[in-house]
Amino acid sequence: MDKVELRFKGKNILQNISAQDREKMEAKMLDHLFESDLWRKARVVGITLSQSHEWSTETIIQEGWNEGKKMAVPKCFPENKQMRFYHFFDYDQLERVYFGLREPKPDQSSLVEKNTIDLLLVPGLLYDDRGYRIGYGGGYYDRFIEGFQGRTLMIASDQQKCSSIPYEEFDQRVEYILTETGVHPTYKW
Repeated sequence: MDKVELRFKGKNILQNISAQDREKMEAKMLDHLFESDLWRKARVVGITLSQSHEWSTETIIQEGWNEGKKMAVPKCFPENKQMRFYHFFDYDQLERVYFGLREPKPDQSSLVEKNTIDLLLVPGLLYDDRGYRIGYGGGYYDRFIEGFQGRTLMIASDQQKCSSIPYEEFDQRVEYILTETGVHPTYKW
């Protein structure tokens, strides 16, 4: 399968998980995340603002705030396909942009330097054991992860695992996958 077909497959998997199953799986994912050293050691967490079809990140954001972590959310710049993260402490800092995405308003947020992010939660549709993933096709995270020094973790279900994801030289791997069965390292860094 090529990436387009895999992206379609990944979206179907997410859409076909019942609300009841999703709730149970997310609860297990959160338990594994909050008990992990990755989470405990992170002072600055880069995280997306999830959409309805994705694994929810709202509880993660709230827990980060409760624990005094600095939470940072991305703003995409389509003209050069780059992404920057901004300190996020209130939902009033957000605006709706293309495709209904919520992003920070730069004039109401402070820029978080890439090298200060300890843990980056990376979205995706499918993954393999090597840490390759199928994202949404923009390449924003691949560009951001290149040269990134913090830890990378993708939130996904075991159902989203593939035996192999096709990759190109610019595709970046993630170090860990968070699923309902635990935090799984993908390969030795």
